[in-house]
Amino acid sequence: MASRAEAMIEKMQLRQSYRNVWHTDLTNAATADLPWCCLSLWCGPCVSYMLRRRALYNDMSRYVCCAGYMPCSGKCGESRCPEVCLATEVFCCFGNSVASTRFLLQDEFNIQTTQCDNCIISFMFLLQQLACICSLVACIVGNSELSEVAHVISCMSDMVYWTVCSCMQTQHKVELDKRDGNFGTMSVPPMQQMSRFDQPYPPNVGYGYR
Repeated sequence: MASRAEAMIEKMQLRQSYRNVWHTDLTNAATADLPWCCLSLWCGPCVSYMLRRRALYNDMSRYVCCAGYMPCSGKCGESRCPEVCLATEVFCCFGNSVASTRFLLQDEFNIQTTQCDNCIISFMFLLQQLACICSLVACIVGNSELSEVAHVISCMSDMVYWTVCSCMQTQHKVELDKRDGNFGTMSVPPMQQMSRFDQPYPPNVGYGYR
């Protein structure tokens, strides 16, 4: 367990040295592919399922729960029924499924997370923590006004969470479109942002725990 935790810490530190960037950041994801962003907002788990399959080159024999980034990875019977396991992952652990696909793409293409994206993701987490604290305080104190404030903050937290997740999944979709040559009429980013190594299959990142 300690060695696995150390490996995860090393991987997180390694991502800080990545030099490539996403083809669209979170602030521009909605304009990059508005229909997909709306679909991600209203049916996030289904989109997460489709994106993970695409990230694995539609080869479900490569599937591991949460892409190998969680302690449960490789222990859920994925090899026997990967489709059912993936469906369970995206519906029961939606946030982890989105994050795992993100890590998978980052490790495949050496993509860093920009400071702007980090700020947006951090704000999402901060709002969730604030909503949790306010709800606990309101429950302990029993003040109706504080309960109303906690409810408002909780609603704001949910809105931000689903909005960020939908933009994040759109960001992943655009990256996969570039990898698979499906950009269509979408504008191509400047060359200095497109440093990629052409390869038929990605390295087995995130799959060390079978």
